[in-house]
Amino acid sequence: MLPETTSDDEGMPEQLTRDRPAAGRVTLRTDLRAVLPEAGAAVAVTAAVFVLLYARVESGDSATVAVMPFMADAGTYWMYLLSQAFGWSALLWAWGTVMLGLLLSGQRPAWLPGSPQVLERWHRTTSLTTMALMFAHALMFAAELVRYEVELAWAERLWVGFADSFVPGWYDSGTGQIAIPIGQGALYLAVPLGLLFYVRHRIGANTWRRLHRFVIVVYVLSVWHTLLYGTNVWYGEWPRTVLWLLQLPVAVLLVLRLTRPARRAERLTRAGWGQGGRSLPRWTLRAAGRVAAGAVVLGLIAVVASGHDGGRERPAVTPSTAPHAPEGE
Repeated sequence: MLPETTSDDEGMPEQLTRDRPAAGRVTLRTDLRAVLPEAGAAVAVTAAVFVLLYARVESGDSATVAVMPFMADAGTYWMYLLSQAFGWSALLWAWGTVMLGLLLSGQRPAWLPGSPQVLERWHRTTSLTTMALMFAHALMFAAELVRYEVELAWAERLWVGFADSFVPGWYDSGTGQIAIPIGQGALYLAVPLGLLFYVRHRIGANTWRRLHRFVIVVYVLSVWHTLLYGTNVWYGEWPRTVLWLLQLPVAVLLVLRLTRPARRAERLTRAGWGQGGRSLPRWTLRAAGRVAAGAVVLGLIAVVASGHDGGRERPAVTPSTAPHAPEGE
């Protein structure tokens, strides 16, 4: 969730980037110190979301309670609500860091305030904050599972909580069989892709840049996980519509990033088509990527305009089983 190019690397040969003195290099330790004020803001936002979710459960207005009526006792299921709060904060920070990354990695808009160095630092710190929020989201879900499995011994409860939350394919109940592995995939891709920035002088800027392009996959998986498993957006109501709407600027910026790349080698030119050989497959792949991104924008517009966004109808009789109930319970 970091920009593909930074001001100190743009235009530099890869070997020079590898050999650059450490004094001019951004380090993880430096960014961890810089992230502290932002982390405080993330905690405050998470607390506000938790209070809102708690109040909605207490009032009976919560969509989560509509899905799972047994969760009407907010005092008992507060860890589950806190997991939800961390999840929403993580998605908000992921949206922000992806937007910054797309703005910075292409031709920087003239209207964008702040120096490139400051914006890049914000992008790095929002990336680190996003990873921490994603981990806290999964950790609190695991804690709720440990609390729930009261009939098991403590060692087994800890294992069940850990395995269901962090081992892909282990969770075996309901929608979570698909949604939880998708969320785990987002977490397990986000950490290495984000932290590789700090070792790019060892792996080479070009290698890091190619790997970093997969960050958009992390964001797509995060949104997909939310649409599938976020009980607050299960139903076809305004929260789900807003979530879809927020993806429009991301998709538009992605199209602009692909059609107006900062790096000359990534631009579609007649010369790239006419040279044949190795350049032709790359030209074709880049052209296909631009067409696919444009189709995504049109698809998002169609989804929002039509209202066919995958939302479910509120059931006449609400279910009463737990989201993580054992098979057959």
